[in-house]
Amino acid sequence: MTANDSFGRLDDDDYPAYTMGRAAEMLNTTQGFLRAIGEARLITPLRSEGGHRRYSRYQLRIAARARELVDAGTPIEAACRIVILEDQLEEAQRINAEHHRTAR
Repeated sequence: MTANDSFGRLDDDDYPAYTMGRAAEMLNTTQGFLRAIGEARLITPLRSEGGHRRYSRYQLRIAARARELVDAGTPIEAACRIVILEDQLEEAQRINAEHHRTAR
């Protein structure tokens, strides 16, 4: 992938554009928190050729929601499960709305 290819993907929510350090900085959290939600399988960062974790904007939004719950006192494992369920519900609602539109 060339620099021009990478630049063109900056609008892609799934493009792993952020290093662990930058992601932690953006979320005002620690790299340990990002590792913990990775271990809880909330998000699975992609790895660079050198093995470094890289995060997408979508993953950062998921991590930010988990961080909100943890900051409110929810244990990290429970916060990760809540975020997963919220994401599944949102997807189910989107599919349901799409089915209603096509049924009309």
